[in-house]
Formats: sequence, structure tokens, C-alpha cells
Amino acid sequence: MAKYKHLFSPIVLGGQYFRNRIFNSPTGACQVPFESFVSYYERKAMGGAAAVCIGDACPSPDGMARPGQIRLWDKNTRPNLIEVAYAIRRHGAVPSMEIVHGGNCSYYAHENGYQPYGPVAGLTPFGQEIREVPEEVILQYIEAFARAAAFAKSCGYGMVTVHGGHGWLLTQFFAKTNNRRDKWGGTPENRARLAVAICDRIHQVCGRDFPVEIRITGSEVYEGGYGIETGIEQAVFLDGHADLIHVSAGSHEVDDVFTVTHPSMFLPDGVNVKFAAEIKKHVRQTPVATVGALSEPELLEEIIASGKADVVELARGLICDPDLPAKLQAGRDDEVRKCMRCLWCFSHRMQREKIVCALNPEIGNEAECKNSGGPAAVRKKVLIVGGGVAGMQAALTCAERGHSVILCEKQDRLGGVLLCEEKVPFKEKLGQYLALQARLIERNRNIQLFLETEVTPAAASNFAPDVIVAALGSRPVVPGIPGIDRENVFPAQALFRRPELAGKRVVILGGGLVGMELAVYLSMLGRECTILELQPELNDGGNNLHGLALSQEFRKFGIRISTATKAVEINDRGVVGQFTGCLPQNSDRRFGLPAYYPEAAAGSKLFACDTVVYAVGQVPLRAEAEALRDCAGEFHLLGDCVTPANIWYSTTAAYFLGRNIGRC
Repeated sequence: MAKYKHLFSPIVLGGQYFRNRIFNSPTGACQVPFESFVSYYERKAMGGAAAVCIGDACPSPDGMARPGQIRLWDKNTRPNLIEVAYAIRRHGAVPSMEIVHGGNCSYYAHENGYQPYGPVAGLTPFGQEIREVPEEVILQYIEAFARAAAFAKSCGYGMVTVHGGHGWLLTQFFAKTNNRRDKWGGTPENRARLAVAICDRIHQVCGRDFPVEIRITGSEVYEGGYGIETGIEQAVFLDGHADLIHVSAGSHEVDDVFTVTHPSMFLPDGVNVKFAAEIKKHVRQTPVATVGALSEPELLEEIIASGKADVVELARGLICDPDLPAKLQAGRDDEVRKCMRCLWCFSHRMQREKIVCALNPEIGNEAECKNSGGPAAVRKKVLIVGGGVAGMQAALTCAERGHSVILCEKQDRLGGVLLCEEKVPFKEKLGQYLALQARLIERNRNIQLFLETEVTPAAASNFAPDVIVAALGSRPVVPGIPGIDRENVFPAQALFRRPELAGKRVVILGGGLVGMELAVYLSMLGRECTILELQPELNDGGNNLHGLALSQEFRKFGIRISTATKAVEINDRGVVGQFTGCLPQNSDRRFGLPAYYPEAAAGSKLFACDTVVYAVGQVPLRAEAEALRDCAGEFHLLGDCVTPANIWYSTTAAYFLGRNIGRC
């Protein structure tokens, strides 16, 4: 802990003691089933965070942006909220409640008959009429926030977080577009008046010792939005009124900066810390918190030690590894699982109302993991064939359950196919994850590791296992296109490993995540990239927010796209593409990749290039895996040799297979 002495120094806000400077910033979680809702937040407290904030709670029905928000005016929510607060507090953390009003973005409220109000009149992004909010309604907002805070306090919460950022109600008042002529707009002081009044009223109702955190947008970071100067003005007016000023950036409601508010893998660690650091120079009484792209332990310590901020707030960092604080205290900082900012957690929540994590299979399954841990009922000798993502996770889980594990990998390193991306700058955290898994395997006494070992049926039988888990992976699909065997044609994996093989102009066949990420990587190295995709849309694999981040990189680097385009020939000049004329079905979706229309509705075109890359899918190595079926009494296929999918599917399947082996 001495290594992180500033990070683990306590802080007092209002009258509330916090055991360290690591706060779990608010995330909304699906409330059904209730046990999962409790366990999701409780897990963060168990891992050592000082505060755990329940996200996305609304103070009044006219402020709801989506149906899944917690309804703080509804007394029927009280028993459940009490249970969550107790679950957090019993592990030594302070439970907090985020209070957010959508203002002119109260889309769900509008669907239920409420008139959307904003500081000024206008239209929502979906074309709904916004009226200028009258003063009597502004006063109602203030009382609604205070009532909601009092309700949270009565349920056992030790702090509230007033959401004043990201495009919601208070940001709308802060914005320079708030040119009202009364005391609620126009000047910087007037634009900050609503936020100040809400903080003061909460203190009047709940007591000065009850801390009020307020999240603000330090800079909107888009053209037409406000900059850090306005963020400083807000903070100065809030100084002494709030107990913690939590500085974020960007806006939920502007696609171009959504993945700055929630930093993508294409942005550096701590990308938004600079806004908190600048604001901290100007406030005198109120501590400042920073948030966004934070999971590197040394960076967390440096932020506090250097005075850039007084508190670090982690959302995805504590989803990926809820035990981050505990590991740092125990001197196990090299075992921290660091978020790779793939945005799968957020995309999954938007689409299925459930938060999961690509690297941590416990997330979304906290209740089951809590209730069914411990050693296996029957301990077995388990042979795992294949040391990729799935095989490594299966080995670790089986070992934790007390099984004797033999892990065989035919290459000289663990990591599987994803090792080809280790040079890619925006995949740094993925590389760290692969190295972490390998390190944990090497340290585990229940695992025997054999590298450069190809397992034949005879070799498998010689190990005499009780169980075989075949995690052999997959191989690239080679498209049947004339010219595919030319010397300048490569599978995507080869170019990830050796980008120097690519000429100046590159055509990538396949608009899935592999092809899109390769286009970005090669573009970063100065190549001119074009993606051809047979389907009418690019395929983000269900991760629409990562798709949104990719689309921003496409614009940045000028990556060209042609969808509904079939590659029919590769020749010495490039790729001949034939347009299918198919149109996208969901081009009006709010987030994700835009629809790209080909240059012609029909006919063909030569896409000139020096290098061609194919990324059109993977073929599972099922036949090779099935050859091992009769070498043990119990046999399982796992990972890409079942069906090629993303990391989340592989790690989750491996984790629960490992838990189920020897269950009875």
C-alpha cells in the first residue's frame, strides 16, 4: 500500500468518511432480477472501492430519458434501495445515489405524455418540440432533486451525486445556448444558478453533513459546445456549495463525442484528467474528482499525488476488475485486470439491459458466482488443448476449483490468435490481459503448462485425463475469388503481425470488426485503406458503441467504405467489385456505424490497390477437436472451435465450463 499511499489516504466529504480515493462512478444496471441488481453493486464494495454509486435514478416522472431508470418518487422502490445500500455498506463502502433529470432529452417522459422542457425552446434530436421551461417548473425541479436526495438518505445512502453533465438538464442550463433573459440564463452566474440552488436545497433538506457530489462537463469537446473556460466558470460558482465536483467531458447526446465521454480504446489513458486538473486550479474549497479511461494503478496514484484531482472515479475500470483497490492494497498490482475500453459492457446494456464484461465473466453473473463458489465436489484431471483466450480462462477456473490441470499449447507462447494484435497501439490493454492470464497460469500450482506441444489422440491418451477440453480455435476463411492466391494477398492476421507487408494502397475484403480495426491500424501507419463488404452494412458484431468509435476513426483517417459490394476478381491492378444494389435496413439507428452506400447501384468498379487483405470470417477447427473425443470419459469443445465469436463469448463459456466440471 505504501506504493499507493496517496490513493489510499482517506477523505472526508461533508461529515462522511471515505476509506480511500477510489470511487465507483455511477453506472445503471438492470433492476431485474433483483438479486443480480444487488450483487452487481455489492461486488464493487467487496473489492475495496470507497464509494459505490447507483446510477441512473430520476427525481420525477417528467425527467425520464428511458424506461429502466430508478424512480425516486415511487415509494415502492424503497425496500429494494434499502437492500442495495445495506449490501454496499456492510463491506465498508459508502453507498451513493446518482440523481439525473433528462430536461429536454426526457424522451421516455415525452412518450408518456409529458411536455419536454429546456432552458430555451427548440427540438430534440428526435424531432420532439421543446418548450422553454417556466420559472415555476424550475422551482419544481429544485424541490424534486431535494426530495429525491432525502429519499435516498432515508434508504441508507451516505451521499448523492447530482448529474450536471453529459447533456442532461443541468448541462443544458450551463450551456452558452441558454440565452434566457431572466435569472436562470444569459450570464455565467445565471446559467449556473440552477445547479447551485439544487446543491443548496439538498443541504437544507438533508443537512450540511450529508455530502453532495455534482458531476459536471468540464468541456463539451465538440464544435459549437462549450470549452474548459465554461467548465471553470461552473466549478467556481459551485465551489463551497457542492462537497465534490466530479469533472467529466463531452455529451451523451452528441455522437461525435460519445466515445470521449466514455473513452474508446483509440484514446489515451486518463484522456479527460486534464479538465479536472485545470478546474482544480480555480476552486478553493471543494475537492475535485476525475473520471474516464482510468485503470492503470500508477496513473491513479500520480493523479492524486500530483494534485490533479482529489478523487479518481472508475466505472468500467471496476467492472473489469472490482478487486482493483484490494489488489493494490495487497501488493498484487501486477494482477489487476485492466479495462481495454472495447465498450462491450455499455453496448450490451443498451441492447439487453444487462452489463457484462468481455474480460471478466463474473460481471452480469455476480449473484450466481457469489452463491455457488468453492471447490468442485469431485476433483478431476483436466487436459485443456489450446492456450488461447478460452483455454487460458478454462485452465484458471478449473485450477481455482481444485482440479489438476494440464494445459497444452502448440505455439511457444500463450495467447492464441489474438497475439497477432500485440503491436497494435489501441489494443495495448488486450495485450496486457493476455500477458496477465499467462502470468496467472505460470503462478498456479494446479496447472502444468506444456508449450510447443501439439496434442494428438495418442498424446492425449498418454496424459490419462478424466476430462478433455478442446479449445483449438479456428482458421481464416479463404474466399473463393480468382486471384486470391496472388503474392500480394494476405489474411488479416498476417498484416496485424507484419504491417510492413502492406503497400501504400490496401483493399480489405470484409467489413466486420477484424477488417475495420485492421483498416484503422494500417491507416495509422500511413496506408490508404478501402473496405469492401458484401452486406449492405458494416458489421460491428453487436458492439454498436465500438462501431461508433470506429466510424470516427474512419473519418479521421479518410478510410473509404463500399458496402453491398462483392469482390469478384483480384488482378494486378487491384480488386474488381460488383455492386449488389442492396440497401441497409437500419440506417436510421442512433448509435453505431453509419450506412455506407456504394458509388453505383449496379455494375462493377476496379478498386486499385497494391495489397489485398481478406477478413471474411473464421472456420472452426471442429474436426481436429473431435479427433480427441474418445481420449477421455468426459469431453468438451470450447471457444472458437465451437463457433467463432467475440472475447466475451469465449471467456464466459470457459469460465462456466470450468465451474461445472466436477460439480457432481
